[in-house]
Amino acid sequence: MEEPEPPKQASRKRKKTSVRSAQHWMIVSSPENLRKTREHGFTMQGIKSRHRRRAEAIRPGDRILYYVTGRMAFGATVTVTSNMYEGHTPVWRSARRDEDYPWRVHIRPDLVPEEVDWVPAKALAYRLEYVRKWPPESWTLAFQGHLHQLPQKDFGLVEEELARLMKTRRSA
Repeated sequence: MEEPEPPKQASRKRKKTSVRSAQHWMIVSSPENLRKTREHGFTMQGIKSRHRRRAEAIRPGDRILYYVTGRMAFGATVTVTSNMYEGHTPVWRSARRDEDYPWRVHIRPDLVPEEVDWVPAKALAYRLEYVRKWPPESWTLAFQGHLHQLPQKDFGLVEEELARLMKTRRSA
């Protein structure tokens, strides 16, 4: 079943003159849910129902980094290509039966390495500004929950490491 297109925004007489810079997000995903996103060609991403306010803040041009639970690794980066819309086509799974990840955005893949090239979070965690909110021995708490906003610098650091590992693998 195909997802509906996001609603077109009504035109307004006055346009905002300030340009919002891209935001950087992290989706905490199970390996199975990342596989489902991959099976859909990294064309859409669902966000859990309790994160509607955050999902509404996501805009085209924003970037998303995937952290994969269980593997404790970063697995891909994408760029958002639509505003949030509501969809209930079953794609992703949650422990909660009634959770269907209804707040969705269209995306396009940027760096999507094979699992062997995922970046272990522990290798970078202590260098990430975002992780410093927690005591060093509890760094994994930074990767609890589903949707987090990240500093651009952190996103860039992880994305550079993903690209480096992918390049190393190709040249080997």
